[in-house]
Amino acid sequence: MGKQDGVLWIIGGTGEAVQLASALAARQILCLVTVTTEAARRSFPVSPALTVRVGSLDAAELEAFIGGQGVGAVLDASHPFAVEISRGAIAAAQSLNIPYWRYERPTLERSPAPGLIHSVSGLEAILTPEVLSGERVLLTLGYRWLQRFAPWQAQATLFARILPSPVALDAALKAGFTPDRLIALRPPISSELEKALWRQWRITRVITKASGAPGGEDTKRAIAEQLGIPLFILNRPGGYHA
Repeated sequence: MGKQDGVLWIIGGTGEAVQLASALAARQILCLVTVTTEAARRSFPVSPALTVRVGSLDAAELEAFIGGQGVGAVLDASHPFAVEISRGAIAAAQSLNIPYWRYERPTLERSPAPGLIHSVSGLEAILTPEVLSGERVLLTLGYRWLQRFAPWQAQATLFARILPSPVALDAALKAGFTPDRLIALRPPISSELEKALWRQWRITRVITKASGAPGGEDTKRAIAEQLGIPLFILNRPGGYHA
């Protein structure tokens, strides 16, 4: 590889970002990784070629960020549902005429379980009496969407699995989830633990995201079929790739 022209900005937030950054830093390619939590920072190796920055980035200020950090190219390894940062990075890279690459997590093949595994295009298809009323529902969507379920707390028994962070816990409590209906775990979740949690809470519906195998989607699909529990999978957003 030739002389590096600027720092490579890696948008983190996934296990794949850790693997990519580790491999690139081992080749002495200067990388700047951005993540949103200290826990995510600790996943990266210590290397003189690798700088990890913790904190949220404002999409409107990405051009200034890229210029200030001496970024020469962008490698987007963010979560498939981290739409805002991806759109902002694409726009900034195009405006500054620097390369933008995205690592796209492989999607899973559709399950041959009609009536049990449901792919849905948006929350509107889930926030209905047909899906929620009278059910014991486990949400593994992340904390940002829990508030959308607050009006349904009186019509369903809602449970949520969230990341072990103060921000996630605060959002869940504000959305009406009581402590006995929350569990804070960082993926990956073993198949045994996943199944035990569904059984412990006597879950009758599970709502998750199409996050691929690294996000445990394959495990949830398998357990849903084993236990005969309907699984609703929110499709990945589209229309923001370069």
